[in-house]
Amino acid sequence: MQLPKAELHLHIEGTLEPELAFALAARNGVELPYANTEELRTAYLFDDLQTFLDLYYALMAVLRTEQDFEELADAYLTRAAAQGVRHAEIFFDPQAHTARGVPIGTVVEGLGRALDRSEEEHGISTQLIMCFLRDESAASALETLDAAKPYLHRISAVGLDSAEVGHPPAKFREVYEAAEALGLRKVAHAGEEGPPEYIREALDILGVERIDHGLRCMEDPELVKRLVTERVPLTLCPLSNVRLRAVDTLEDHPLRAMLDAGLVCTVNSDDPAYFGGYVGDTFHAVHEALGLEREQLRTLARNSFEAAFLDHDEERRSRYLSEVEAYAFD
Repeated sequence: MQLPKAELHLHIEGTLEPELAFALAARNGVELPYANTEELRTAYLFDDLQTFLDLYYALMAVLRTEQDFEELADAYLTRAAAQGVRHAEIFFDPQAHTARGVPIGTVVEGLGRALDRSEEEHGISTQLIMCFLRDESAASALETLDAAKPYLHRISAVGLDSAEVGHPPAKFREVYEAAEALGLRKVAHAGEEGPPEYIREALDILGVERIDHGLRCMEDPELVKRLVTERVPLTLCPLSNVRLRAVDTLEDHPLRAMLDAGLVCTVNSDDPAYFGGYVGDTFHAVHEALGLEREQLRTLARNSFEAAFLDHDEERRSRYLSEVEAYAFD
């Protein structure tokens, strides 16, 4: 699916393919509890968000050096370019690394080396979004923001991810206010496993500009009406929703109904190494499973560029949108 698109919901740690995980483990002297890549792949079957997170954080042990993070990002960008991605706003989880002794500077500078070459080598413009782990304390989030200050020239926005249930957005009001004061844009995961009220909190208390996931808004007609009226983008991840049991099958996904309701939907891959496909694969999958027409796919791609944090470069946004309109489906 080469339709030009922006990817707005992508966790760089979630692009760690088994082959790279074993290569980095060997280089860094990390022993993985799996005999080979195929055995590791069989572990990529999850009952819910938490069972995924358990493996996700365990595998991060192989990421130690700037070179590791550079290779991780470059591998993602190579795959993304092959699937039509023209712009990527990439999440990373500094607390997951600093907690095991990897400094935030190692993470940011390693990723940054790959992103600095991305446009020339892959034709993809990039931004970094620093996420706070919502199952950690609000104080830890503030400490993370403070530690990131020397690297803010590389960071465009803050986000909120990890285990949602029991960790409402309101918990992070203070750090989001501090991030805004530093000139950072704001997004947050809400309404994946958490209730529709978490989406309201993310909008009203954190002041976010995009909702990551947000599919449970469909349980609340008044919230849907608000999201449509205010043109709040939703960064949906259908393959992730199936793998983590938020929906039973892809055919059950509410994406078509959400488009019909007038919601500003985008389609993204979330953690593609774990969930069975990168963003082009996801476009193809929803086309097949939900019977989305070509113009609906074009709308999803158009939405992705309109929702991107490209306010500083409207000429670039316009160029990407022109590519979407000119795209001829096979």
